[in-house]
Amino acid sequence: MLKKFIVKKNYEFQKIISNRSFIKTNTYFIYLKKNDFNYHRFGISVGKKIGNAVVRNKVKRQIRSMLTFYFAATEGYDQIIIVRKSYFSNSYLVNKEILLKQIKR
Repeated sequence: MLKKFIVKKNYEFQKIISNRSFIKTNTYFIYLKKNDFNYHRFGISVGKKIGNAVVRNKVKRQIRSMLTFYFAATEGYDQIIIVRKSYFSNSYLVNKEILLKQIKR
């Protein structure tokens, strides 16, 4: 994932979350905010309740790989993806299907 597609700064996360536009599923909580670019930007957050650092980083890598080809768009959105505990109850393919279905909305 290129740097221009990533939301990293805390103030950017807070601005997107304070917009209060979100999509809620069993596996993810996705906050949205329209941006001024022609591409989407993503931020990934995995809480400490999910597991230790190794597990959290594995989940982040999996989500980045799910989003690899989903950046071109006519109007861009900043999106914060928060992973929930039920992420582990599904397989990788099911999680990918759920995430991409919700992002396309």
